[in-house]
Amino acid sequence: MLLAFFLANSASTQQEATPRSYLGFDRNIYPGDDALPILRKTFSFASYWLSPPPGEKTNTWKGNRELLRKHGFGFVVLYRGRDSSELKKEADAKIKGARDGEDTVTAAKSEGFSAGTVIFLDIEEGGRLPDTYHTYLRAWSEALTHAGFRAGAYCSGMPVNEGQGVSINTVDDIRSHVSSREIIIWAYNDACPPSPGCAFPQNPPSPDRSGISYATIWQFAQSPRRKEFTARCPAKYYRDGNCYAPGDSAHKWFLDVNSATSPDPSEGAK
Repeated sequence: MLLAFFLANSASTQQEATPRSYLGFDRNIYPGDDALPILRKTFSFASYWLSPPPGEKTNTWKGNRELLRKHGFGFVVLYRGRDSSELKKEADAKIKGARDGEDTVTAAKSEGFSAGTVIFLDIEEGGRLPDTYHTYLRAWSEALTHAGFRAGAYCSGMPVNEGQGVSINTVDDIRSHVSSREIIIWAYNDACPPSPGCAFPQNPPSPDRSGISYATIWQFAQSPRRKEFTARCPAKYYRDGNCYAPGDSAHKWFLDVNSATSPDPSEGAK
């Protein structure tokens, strides 16, 4: 009896000590109010843009935080970062970073996000970033910190070959310029392996399986899929090349899929 109790207690303790991961989705366009109860069956958190997403002139997420929160979603809050082509000189990069940081804070407060919320700068470029981009990122993050928010970066965790046996991913490049405590990492790596592909497992893969040990979020599926990275994925994308949630039988809302160490990675639901 004592042995059985010990074994049961030990198993329970071990289970409690095992970190859990949570599924979330992100997309540039707000899916619409009717989509929320369907998507909530699969996902714990959703993206939330504070600026127009890449390629868009308007932000369709604006004004929808409270409804998402009422449906029980946590958040990954995003702000679109500038392209490196806009950051030619150090002084200009610093000014634009501070200006964008102030705009990020204003938008976050307007949407009801409180101090302490993690906001991720969307960095679409992969590989090594120019020095001016690091200046821009630093100024942006300092503006957030000054206002009581926390800075994160959505960026590539995929290695880029620079030749002569040298490869670099954007995440490690950023970390080499700032303290890991300053910038919280949301890494994307949709290559299979390590990605499971367009999958929605009950026990999602831990973000550190992305290849970035210190990532708190891992985007492991993108829509549309990138054929050069996803040909070997065990979980296949839909025939149009996109990924859809299991409950989306009409295939209305293509999306990207993420795992995170928290059901509210930005702590934006409070």
